[in-house]
Amino acid sequence: MYAVIVHGGSGAWKEQHKRAALQGVRRAAEAGGKLLAQGKSALDAVTAAVVLLEDNPVFNAGTGSALNLHGEAQMDASVMVSKGLRAGGVACLQRVKNPVLVASKVMEETEHVLLAGEGALNFARAMGFADYDPVTGEQRAVWRKKRKALAASKSQSRMRNLLKRHPELAGGTVGAVALDESGHFAAATSSGGLALKLPGRVGDTPIPGAGTYAMPMGAVSVTGLGEVAMRYLVAKSVCDLLAKARNAQQAVDEVLLLLAAEPRAHMGIITIDRRGNIGTGHHSQARMPHAYCASGKPNVVARMQVQL
Repeated sequence: MYAVIVHGGSGAWKEQHKRAALQGVRRAAEAGGKLLAQGKSALDAVTAAVVLLEDNPVFNAGTGSALNLHGEAQMDASVMVSKGLRAGGVACLQRVKNPVLVASKVMEETEHVLLAGEGALNFARAMGFADYDPVTGEQRAVWRKKRKALAASKSQSRMRNLLKRHPELAGGTVGAVALDESGHFAAATSSGGLALKLPGRVGDTPIPGAGTYAMPMGAVSVTGLGEVAMRYLVAKSVCDLLAKARNAQQAVDEVLLLLAAEPRAHMGIITIDRRGNIGTGHHSQARMPHAYCASGKPNVVARMQVQL
């Protein structure tokens, strides 16, 4: 028995990006499912899926990451596996192509869980990751436009006011969760983070229990405003419900209900439980391109919104 599900970020997706987003998550789920069908590990599946999403500029991760207040791409990523609760992450990482692969190296090659900033970049270079500029022309144009809008705002809470008018700036994340034939789980998440964020801001993506978590009962990847996910430990909350015998969908629904009072949440969640059930959900005002497949049902299902 195996299963994999991926997401491309929850939020206000522009019409011109929807088709490309669905194609992207479908391709990522197909890649992960193919590896699982070949007997590869859940970690192999989620990293392969997330690499494809990072390489696709329609998503806010890797190439095409949102830019911070200074116009820089500072990226977060993490991986976690259920066996031994091993995890690795990077935060505020610049000038690499695939942050998720660097996060995997942190887990595999060090005794640490999280490396940040210059230290993360030095580690990436030591591991052989070449210099790469992930900033796209489209993101640079978006940055210039929104930077002007922020400067022109008269609100006392300029960032909050800007996010209210432009929810697409609230960031996006890509992620994948898998269960392999050995019964092991893995989760991987990658993000360019919040557009116009302060340099040095770290979101939920690389924080075990906030944006990413894997345990013997299941695994989770989260998308949405990182500050909310960190305060509620969203990924761990879902896993705790799986440990209490909730199925995957029940766990997602309960946590989203808990978050309903958060006006800026725009949260999306994907998970798999130990029976191979898939759970996915997001707040009603958001869209979340996602795709999944499983043994016995190898055809990939790709959707822009969860059909409630």
